Amino acid sequence: MKRLALAALFSAFSLSACAQPASPTQSGDAGAKPSASVKSDAVKLVAPVITAGTPEARVRDVLTKLNPGIRIDRLGPAPFPGFREVVASGQVVYVSDDGKYLFQGGLMDIAKRKDLSEDAMARVRADVLKTIPVSDRIVFAPVGKPKHTVVVLTDIECGYCRKFHSEIAEYNKRGIEVEYMAFPRAGLGSADYRKMVAVWCADDRRKAMTDAKGERTVPMRNCANPVNMQYAAGQRMGLTGTPMILTPDGEMLGGYLPPAALQQRLEKIDSDRAVVTGS
Repeated sequence: MKRLALAALFSAFSLSACAQPASPTQSGDAGAKPSASVKSDAVKLVAPVITAGTPEARVRDVLTKLNPGIRIDRLGPAPFPGFREVVASGQVVYVSDDGKYLFQGGLMDIAKRKDLSEDAMARVRADVLKTIPVSDRIVFAPVGKPKHTVVVLTDIECGYCRKFHSEIAEYNKRGIEVEYMAFPRAGLGSADYRKMVAVWCADDRRKAMTDAKGERTVPMRNCANPVNMQYAAGQRMGLTGTPMILTPDGEMLGGYLPPAALQQRLEKIDSDRAVVTGS
């Protein structure tokens, strides 16, 4: 898997375990078309500022030679000397300052027991999430002020996505606001994709989401919608499976978590942050 992921970094597309590249019309989906979205499909992040003659410039040039279409989201000093840390195409890699060596893999701070590669990826996820307006998400909110908020990249057909949604009332009861973003794992132009477009184009998106995940018919509609952009956002954020549960600041909580377990995770995050900030 690491070899495949690294190969994807050097190719024109991102590799994701559940994201299947698709042409606008796939076999078995005759007549399927991309959505009539007037929204940009691109996720626009501020490119890192790189000064000529620096290690960052050498690393950028080496990666660009390997893949002219590579999208570098972050490039800066690695947490250890002699290397730069690069986040590109939803992956974290480390490249030597002279541009001769590259490796990919999680980087662990043993003393702090902290995954530094995940920290780097979380910062990029936070930046990506800022490009997706809340108005483009489908929000299931608790009564009153939410205690916690999570962003969930979801799919209509995914079994654990359906299980998660079947318990949406319990998540809300525990004070958790759920903001759904679309990630049709069968790929753009697939039947799954068209169902997600129909959900986002429905007059009542919340009801349409519930109906679709309950295997009830949602009228097929097309409109200006954010499904393409959200799919691209999932790839930029290194999505490896649906559902993908994130905090608003990009920390990945994993896949499906029962309501009580998710509440506990969120409360621990709040507690840990309070200790760090002294609040």
